[in-house]
Amino acid sequence: MTNLAHLFDHAFQPLADAVVTKRIPGGMLGIVDRNGERIAKAIGSAQLVPKQRPMTVETWFDLASLTKVIFTTPRILALAESGVIDLDAPLISVLPDLRQYDAGAWERTVTFRQCLGHQTAFPAVEPIYTYGRDPDLLRAFILQREWRARDPVYSDINFILLGFALERLSGKTIRDLEPGPGFAWSTESDAAAATEDCTWRHRVLCGEVHDDNCSALQGAGHAGLFGTADSVLDFAQGLLDGDGVSEHSIALMRTSVSATRTHGWERPYEGWSGGALCSPGTIGHTGFTGTGLWIDFDKGKAWTLLTNRIHPTRHFDSGIVQLRQAVGDLINID
Repeated sequence: MTNLAHLFDHAFQPLADAVVTKRIPGGMLGIVDRNGERIAKAIGSAQLVPKQRPMTVETWFDLASLTKVIFTTPRILALAESGVIDLDAPLISVLPDLRQYDAGAWERTVTFRQCLGHQTAFPAVEPIYTYGRDPDLLRAFILQREWRARDPVYSDINFILLGFALERLSGKTIRDLEPGPGFAWSTESDAAAATEDCTWRHRVLCGEVHDDNCSALQGAGHAGLFGTADSVLDFAQGLLDGDGVSEHSIALMRTSVSATRTHGWERPYEGWSGGALCSPGTIGHTGFTGTGLWIDFDKGKAWTLLTNRIHPTRHFDSGIVQLRQAVGDLINID
């Protein structure tokens, strides 16, 4: 048994325990190293209601906020590297209509780098979907709203605006942009892990985006990407071996912009999702639906934990925070 396989067997146990104790319906763990050795295993159910389906290694997941790091961040960094945008320029260099009726609005000073690192004054969350379901009108609303400034927090608004910039520069909506190899903006319901029994869409969501704002916007830069364990691990391996994105972009993904953030990603700090045993050269990110990806460049390995922890409802303590940390610690035991 290889060392990777040995680590995997131990790290899989907390996921198995969470399924057996019915904290989550199902999930899968995958790990890959810089040389391409890969292990993935599924357990539990992809769906419980209104019917039951088993989880498999081919199950598609709503990746939620992993969209930020797998889709949006690499594209913004590539545009910066090619000189199309300047990371330290304000968003109005691409979105001149942002708060266009108030030349002195603080929103007009926000830069691409600040959005990537969540160093802006936007709110953590905003129920944009409650203002209507016309995607063009909602885009105008987001751009023209007078947002109340507050201390910087992790905010979907940052990446919604970065998504608007991608749309403006490409002349296409997010859903008309190529999602990347092995990824999609939706999938067949019977192929996907179910998420929530949605109170305003009045159905159990399978294969369509869970995030309310992304649904109403019909595609956004902060959520909406679907993928399998293999597609997520392919992406991670591309960062580990340098074949996925440029060396310059990888360097920025690893460069701190705050005590807890890099360009797009999180970095290790006390209590973070990757556990206490990650090397300092680790970056990671989580998704609300129960997903996560962590890449340890120093140790040359990456792992993804994909679950449907909000099925059939988010209003339940699934223990996902502790599960992620336990898995990360067991993967990183030397």
